[in-house]
Amino acid sequence: MLRYSTPQHTPPMSPLRGNGPLTPRTPIGGALFPDNHLPPPSPRPPITLTAPPSSKKKRRRGASTRAGSLRAIRAVRALFRSLPILASPTACRLSFPHHSSLGLPRPSSRARASAHHDGHVSGASRTTGTLFGHRRARVTLAVQETPGSVPILLLELAMQTGRFMQEMGAEHLRVALECDKKPPGAPGAGIGRTRLLDEPLWTAYVNGRKIGYAVRREPTEDDLTVMQLLRTVSVGAGVLPSDVMGGAGCAQGQADAGDLAYMRARFDRVVGSRDSESLYMLNPDGNNGPELSIFFIRI
Repeated sequence: MLRYSTPQHTPPMSPLRGNGPLTPRTPIGGALFPDNHLPPPSPRPPITLTAPPSSKKKRRRGASTRAGSLRAIRAVRALFRSLPILASPTACRLSFPHHSSLGLPRPSSRARASAHHDGHVSGASRTTGTLFGHRRARVTLAVQETPGSVPILLLELAMQTGRFMQEMGAEHLRVALECDKKPPGAPGAGIGRTRLLDEPLWTAYVNGRKIGYAVRREPTEDDLTVMQLLRTVSVGAGVLPSDVMGGAGCAQGQADAGDLAYMRARFDRVVGSRDSESLYMLNPDGNNGPELSIFFIRI
């Protein structure tokens, strides 16, 4: 006599949950990640940016200047002590040789003027400028003395990064930043007033059109992370993916803003006076690319 038994339902094996004992490779709870959670972001890169070279030079120059002034005062005192006492005043005239007598060429008007020569402005210092930001966020300008140093200037412009990159498609792009002088008698006016690049608020113009204001701020951890990732880039443009940023931007609520666009180039920094400075972008391809000039004016 044949007997039929009802087959019992056996639950299928889950690829994420094992039925055997836990092993060192089996996560606690049987799941790879908890529900509705993504893997943690990659850690931020360590910041290895150095101090600007000008700060070191200023400290050395201050110490050498004080020591040199003391030596000069002692030398002048010794000179006056060694001079003989004259009975009657004597007129003395000193004549200095001209350039022609010394055989030195006279500087021409072209040499005295600040002109472009092979894409470089004579008498200017080289700096590194970086424009970066999320496409729907405000664009930020960072000025560094070297690509591996801390920025000496960080300005946030009242224009979206995507819009600014579109403006870069033009042949000429002029950015003018203006700030007001303090009235006489106000704190910081006159001698010992604020340096031009240390002004906190600017009125920004792009190709003669007012776009709003530019605010100077101190570099945040996100800004230093961008500078750290671009420390080996001297000239170029591209995009930094959000996973490479190591979670940068999440603190400002820009986690869903997407990738971060950047453009880095070498600039000639020309100091006209205490109230005017200019940055001229150097095109590595000659004169075929767009021209970008940034002017800082205190009026």
